[in-house]
Amino acid sequence: MKKFKIGHGYDVHRLVTERDLVLGGVKIPFELGLLGHSDADALLHAVMDAILGALGEGDIGKHFPDTDEAFKGISSMLLAEKCSSIMKDKGYEIGNIDATVIAQKPKLAPYIPAMRKNIAAAFSTDEENVNVKATTEEKLGFTGNLEGIACHAVALINSIE
Repeated sequence: MKKFKIGHGYDVHRLVTERDLVLGGVKIPFELGLLGHSDADALLHAVMDAILGALGEGDIGKHFPDTDEAFKGISSMLLAEKCSSIMKDKGYEIGNIDATVIAQKPKLAPYIPAMRKNIAAAFSTDEENVNVKATTEEKLGFTGNLEGIACHAVALINSIE
């Protein structure tokens, strides 16, 4: 009998100059980028936290701490692949992932297909199992003021039979 588990992830990073904006493993042309120890891909970080949460394995800070120089500047796609290995080692696979990026700018719709493809590849699942949405906050709060970008993700994982 298959077992199902659900996890939720949330991540936020500050927007700054002189950094690349990377979301879902896609480098997006924009005058601001996300600040962080790794590439600061808030979308992948939220997805990884959702999966680790479903597994009862803590969060990305536990597995990839920002105090470890090995992760400085690392691509979050590599971290996602490591997270995928943790999931597979525990006997689970992706059922589906649903994620929301909250950003006033830039417009992300043109990049969503590539984000879905990257996330699906990192977690060895079909693209149809990955959904990414983007929304603004109507110029309200830190995302609306272009101070940062936030991401939420929910993951359903099921046991491999």
